[in-house]
Amino acid sequence: MPIHMYREIESLKKKILSLSALVEESFQGAVKCIDSHNDELAKSVITADPIIDEMEVEVEEDCLKLLALYQPVAVDLRYIIASLKINNDLERIGDLTVNIAEETIALSRIPHVDPPPELLTMAGKVQEMVRKSLDCLIDLDEGLAAQICADDDEVDALHRQILNRVQRTDRDSAGILKQMLHYLLIANNLERIADHATNIAEDTIYMIEGDIVRHRLQES
Repeated sequence: MPIHMYREIESLKKKILSLSALVEESFQGAVKCIDSHNDELAKSVITADPIIDEMEVEVEEDCLKLLALYQPVAVDLRYIIASLKINNDLERIGDLTVNIAEETIALSRIPHVDPPPELLTMAGKVQEMVRKSLDCLIDLDEGLAAQICADDDEVDALHRQILNRVQRTDRDSAGILKQMLHYLLIANNLERIADHATNIAEDTIYMIEGDIVRHRLQES
């Protein structure tokens, strides 16, 4: 590997890890707001999103520059391709996190109804998935990937339970129904974040082994 390419790949790794840390911190803040309706914390989550967007663009530009200048092969090529995909997933988690923060602000403007217990369980499970996916990326630990896919099945089941609960809500209780619809939108965003966490785990395996496991892991 040319020395300049080695240095630039090391710099790319640091940038992806920095982006990962910021995305995880932002998501943790949004999850705290689900039950607390902390507007200031929610607004800080929203404020952080442009920084995440800027970092995502910078990482993408670095990946494209590496591909154009050095025409890498084998392990280096896999790393850059996987980094491009993981970078996109991290940015999407950031966007979905903002959606959750915005929903919690909307919830704080109307009479309080406790969130469905399944939603808090789901939020905790998705937090764990995001943490595992980033640990998988940092440690290059493909053993975590199967766990993350199993967690995704649990998240999908919780999402269906929340949907069923909303469908059973008394339509005559307009205030409660409005709250429950906001909670359902939060659940929708959590379910999509779980999907992106799964993508990161699968792309980490590709980075390490050169093996596309997307459908195989889902079926196992």
